[in-house]
Amino acid sequence: MGEVAEIVDGGFCDSILNSSDAISTKAVPCSAAHVFVAIKTGSVTDEAAAAAEEANPRDGWLPITESRGGSTLTAVFHLLCSGMGIQALMLPVAFASLGWVWGIIILSLGFLWQLYTIWALVHLHESVPGTRYSRFLHLSIAAFGPRLGKLLAIFPVMYLSGGTCVMLVITGGGAMELLFNTMCGGDGAACSAKPLNGVEWFLLFTCIAITIAQLPNLHSIATVSLLGAITAVGYGSLIWILSVTKGRPEGMSYEPLIEAKSDEMRIGSILNAIGIIALSFRGHNLVLEIQGTLPSTPKCPSKRPMWRAVIICYSLIAFCLYSLAIAGFWAYGSKIPTGGLYIAFPQFHGHDTPKLVMGLIYLFIVANCLSTFQIYAMPVFDNLELRYTGIRDRRCSRQVRASLRVFFGCIAFFVAVALPFLGSLALLIGGMTSTLTFTLPCFMWLAIKRPRRRSSAWWLNIGLGWLGVMLWAVMVAAAIWILVDRGLNANFFNP
Repeated sequence: MGEVAEIVDGGFCDSILNSSDAISTKAVPCSAAHVFVAIKTGSVTDEAAAAAEEANPRDGWLPITESRGGSTLTAVFHLLCSGMGIQALMLPVAFASLGWVWGIIILSLGFLWQLYTIWALVHLHESVPGTRYSRFLHLSIAAFGPRLGKLLAIFPVMYLSGGTCVMLVITGGGAMELLFNTMCGGDGAACSAKPLNGVEWFLLFTCIAITIAQLPNLHSIATVSLLGAITAVGYGSLIWILSVTKGRPEGMSYEPLIEAKSDEMRIGSILNAIGIIALSFRGHNLVLEIQGTLPSTPKCPSKRPMWRAVIICYSLIAFCLYSLAIAGFWAYGSKIPTGGLYIAFPQFHGHDTPKLVMGLIYLFIVANCLSTFQIYAMPVFDNLELRYTGIRDRRCSRQVRASLRVFFGCIAFFVAVALPFLGSLALLIGGMTSTLTFTLPCFMWLAIKRPRRRSSAWWLNIGLGWLGVMLWAVMVAAAIWILVDRGLNANFFNP
């Protein structure tokens, strides 16, 4: 299973151990017709598929790379589903602290920065000729070596997979309860139904999510990701459009809140706002995995359809982020609560919004959480099956695969019930994992591509890399300040 990849140019040589996704592909003729088919329909020539399977048969056993029949369109679905989330509803809170000018400037700089790191990841996916890195952890090992690579990447990758799934159980279960209360009343009298408690809502969400998770591999959930993308854009658009059309609350202003605070409070608010903007960019831990579902040959590399998908997807994400930030701040200004638009819209306009519209918003949030759960859980499923196949030296049977996914669902449910306040720690834990989005791709580029010292590419990556380290420190400091200032309601086992 292990491969040794050497980059002689520039003097850089590294070994990749246990790289189950490193696939060597032989030169396969790729006519213009083949290029069209590979990009538009996601099919691949039989020769290329046979070469990949021969080089590393175990890679075809694992859910991330079991099918390489993806296309630009399916990559767009996956990227949108993983890249748009409920964190975007917090952007007006950042604008309330920074004001119009600095809010837009920092959001724009952050967007361009994370778009560059995605570009770097897409081009590092096949940085070694004939080898594909379809998992972030394996690319980190290739760049920094087995020990340092695991140390730098394993916590961000595991949290952004398993931890995000726990957060989705908490958010999705809570949205289910709000949907029920909206349509049936708090006591369920309007529907002749008995309301569930918090644990039961979490359990219901988890059962539905794990049922959907029986789809075999990452490529097979493309339709689910499409649903997640539609619902993410849907509930975000509904909230900002309705917020603008229903008018603004009395007594609001657009003056940055930091102007009315002490120096210490000002600094804390600025750091918190920067952290909120940084957390609105997500999904970088899945870029390589999504690209791994695309076919690739030496003459038709996967980076072409993948980058096309990134451009399409992030054009739409940019529109959504700027709409939520600008329209949300315009609608609520200094009155925006700390919970963002998710709290502000029901608080100010819930009473004069039709019940069906409010129900549709919560339904979209539930559907989006269920869809997003699938793509964020896939690296965990992949790792569990990797361990199984390594021990048993055979593909997971359908029963084993189902059992592993139910096992993970039980763990996610238990953690969600035990730590229902995990959302209050999102800025702290998100700050600790921000290196995966803003820092590691830049240092990976330096380690693998070896640009000429003091060249423009070298300065760009070294500068962004160390700036990412500073951002990591800023986000962690802001999170600690928020916890000290507001406290933490640690309601263990009481969702």
